[in-house]
Amino acid sequence: MDCNCFDPQWPADELLMKYQYISDFFIAVAYFSIPIELVYFVQKSAVFPYRWVLVQFGAFIVLCGATHLINLWTSTAHTRTLAIVMTTAKVFTAVVSCATALMLVHIIPDLLSVKTRELFLKNKAAELDREMGLIRTQEETGRYVRMLTHEIRSTLDRHTILKTTLVELGRALALEECALWMPTRTGLELQLSYTLRHQNPVGFTVPIQLPVINQVFSTNRAVKISPNSPVARLRPAGKYMPGEVVAVRVPLLHLSNFQINDWPELSTKRYALMVLMLPSDSARQWHVHELELVEVVADQVAVALSHAAILEESMRARDLLMEQNVALDLARREAEMAVRARNDFLAVMNHEMRTPMHAIIALSSLLQETELTPEQRLMVETILKSSNLLATLINDVLDLSRLEDGSLQLDVGTFNLHVLFREVLNLVKPIASVKKLFVTLSLSSDLPEFAIGDEKRLMQILLNVVGNAVKFSKEGSVSISAVAAKSESLSDPRAPEFFPVQSENHFYLRVQVKDTGSGINPQDIPKLFCKFAQNQALATKSSGGTGLGLAISKRFVNLMEGHIWIESEGLGKGSTAIFIVKLGIPGRSNEPKLPFMPRLPANHMQMTFQGLKVLIMDDNGFSRMVTKGLLVHLGCDVTTVSSGDECLRVLTQEHKVVFMDVSIPGIDCYEVAVQIHEKFGKHHNRPLIVALTGNTDRVTKENCMRVGMDGVILKPVSVDKMRSVLSELLEHGVILQS
Repeated sequence: MDCNCFDPQWPADELLMKYQYISDFFIAVAYFSIPIELVYFVQKSAVFPYRWVLVQFGAFIVLCGATHLINLWTSTAHTRTLAIVMTTAKVFTAVVSCATALMLVHIIPDLLSVKTRELFLKNKAAELDREMGLIRTQEETGRYVRMLTHEIRSTLDRHTILKTTLVELGRALALEECALWMPTRTGLELQLSYTLRHQNPVGFTVPIQLPVINQVFSTNRAVKISPNSPVARLRPAGKYMPGEVVAVRVPLLHLSNFQINDWPELSTKRYALMVLMLPSDSARQWHVHELELVEVVADQVAVALSHAAILEESMRARDLLMEQNVALDLARREAEMAVRARNDFLAVMNHEMRTPMHAIIALSSLLQETELTPEQRLMVETILKSSNLLATLINDVLDLSRLEDGSLQLDVGTFNLHVLFREVLNLVKPIASVKKLFVTLSLSSDLPEFAIGDEKRLMQILLNVVGNAVKFSKEGSVSISAVAAKSESLSDPRAPEFFPVQSENHFYLRVQVKDTGSGINPQDIPKLFCKFAQNQALATKSSGGTGLGLAISKRFVNLMEGHIWIESEGLGKGSTAIFIVKLGIPGRSNEPKLPFMPRLPANHMQMTFQGLKVLIMDDNGFSRMVTKGLLVHLGCDVTTVSSGDECLRVLTQEHKVVFMDVSIPGIDCYEVAVQIHEKFGKHHNRPLIVALTGNTDRVTKENCMRVGMDGVILKPVSVDKMRSVLSELLEHGVILQS
C-alpha cells in the first residue's frame, strides 16, 4: 500500500559508527595528553601540594583514555579477550574515579581555605599599600615641615618669619590666599597684618569675639570655616565657587615688651589667626596630612616668634647695657678727670698755701724768741696759734680728700704706745689747766708697751677725740682709759658691719674718753661723723674747729679695721667717745719690722748748732730767706741756691746738711739727690739730705727714701721743729719723725 509518509534522514549505522570511532580516538588523545601536561607542570613547579592526588587524577584520566581507546575495537565484532580487557579497564576506571571523588571531598575545604587566605593576604596587601601611602604622605609632610621650619628659623626677624611662613605655605599647599590676623594692643580686635597675594589692604580689623574666631581659638587643631566668614573675605568679588578655607590659631607666647606696631605688650593667652584658602572653582579638598602640616607650621611659627622676641629683648637689653656702659665709662672718665683735677688743684694749693704758712710760722717763731713786750708777745702767740690752726685745717682737708679717693695709706711702723698716750696727755694738759679741767690717763696692765701701726694717725685720732672733750667741757674732768680689748667687749650692736677677728699677731686697742661736758642730743650723734658737722647746740665762736676732726678720725679708724662711736644721755650730762683699732704685736706681726728709736730727750731742744754748714736749695726766694732765717737763728752757716746745677756746683764736703725743696717745677730734685750720692761716694763723707715739701702723700716720702734722702720735713717749719730736725740728724743720721 502506498503512503505519502517518509522516513527521517538519519545517518546510516555505518556512518554513526564512523563518527563514534573518530570521537573516541580524539577523546583518547586528549585524555593521554592531560597527564603529560600535569607531569610537565609538576616538574616546573618548585612546590606543589597533594602530589598523590595528582597521581590518582592522572591514573583516572589515563584509564578513561584507555577505555575510549579500547572502545575503538568494540564497534565491530570482537573477541572475548577484547571484551575482558574492556571490562577490566572500565572496572579500574570506576574504582579510580570513585577514589578520586572521595578524596576531593576532603581536598575541596582545604582549597577553599587557601582561597580564603589568599583573599586575606590580598586585603592585607591592600592595607599595607594604604599604610605605605600614609607613610609616604607623612614623610612628604615631614619634609615640608622641615623645609618650612628651616625657612622660618633661618632668620630671627619677626616680619621675615611671618612673610616666609605665608610664602612657603602657599607654595607647598598651592594656596590661592593665606593671611595672618594679629591682635591689637587693646586685645578686642584682630588686625589683618600679612597677606600672601596682597589682595586686601593691611590694617583691616574684625572683632575678636566673633563666633568663628572663638571656634578656632578654642582648639589647637586646624578648623574648616565658611568662605563667607569675615576673616575669610580676602578675595575680590566675582562669580566663582570659593575653595575650602581652613583657619588655625598661632600662640603668642608670654613675653614682656613684645610689640610689633600695635601688638600687645603682654601676650599671655593671646593668639594670632592664620587663614588658608584653596583655589576657587576647583574640586580640591583639604586632606588630613595637609591639615596636620598647617597645625605643625603654626606651632613652629609660635616658637620662632618667641625666639625672635627673646633675641629682640636681648638685643634691646644689650643696646641698653652698652648705652649704660658708655654712660658709665664717660662718667668714670669725668670722675677720674675731676679727681685728677682736684688732686692737681690740692697739690698746687697745698704747695702754694704751705709756702706762705711756712714764712708766717717760721718768722713768728723767730719773733717769739726775741725781746717782746707782753702785748707784742700775746700778738705773736695769737699769730702762731692761728697759723697752726690754719695748718691743721690744710692737713685735714688734704687728708679727707685722700681718704675719699682711696689714695691715703697708713704709714705702718713700730712705736711706743704708752709714750704716745703720755704725749697726748702733755699736749692737752695746758689747755685743760686754763679751763681748770682735771685730765686723767689710765693704761691697763695688759696693754702692750710697743705696737705696730700708724703712730701719726693714731695720735691724730686721740688728739681729735680728747681735744673735743676738752673743748666742750667748761668744768669737771676728762678721763682717758686704754685697754687691750677682749672678745666680749668688741661687739657693738650699733655696728653690725664691724667683724673683729682675733689673732696671735694682732690685738685690738680700746680707748674710751669720758668727759663731764655739755653732752649731746642722742638724735644729733650720727651727724657728728659727717663732714663740716658740729653740735649746733654747743658750737660757739669760742669753741673753734671746722667740723672735720671726727669725720677724718672715723675714716682713719676704718682704715685701721676698727670702729668709733659716741654715747651721751643728753644735754648737760656729758659724753663718752669710744674707738677700737687693730694694731700689730712686734715680733709676731707680719708687718715690716722697722727699727724703733726713742724720742729725743727734752734737753736736745736747747741745743745750738754754731758753725754747722747747711745748704738750702729752693727756687722760691722768699721761702729760701725764711728757711735761712730759721737756720741762722740756730747758729748755722747757711748757703742758698735756686737750682740743681748750682747746688751740685756749690756743694762741698764741708756742708753737713742739705735742705732741698722737692717741689721745684722743672727740676728733678730726686736726680739731684742721686748725683749728690755719686759725687761723694761713701756715706760718711757726703752731707745729709733732707727734703722740704708741702706734699703729705706717702708717694713723695717713698720717692725721697728711694733716692737715699735722710729725712722729709713737711712745711711749715717753726724754730722748735727745725731745732728738733737738726738734733735728730746729728744724733741718728736720719729724721725719725717727719
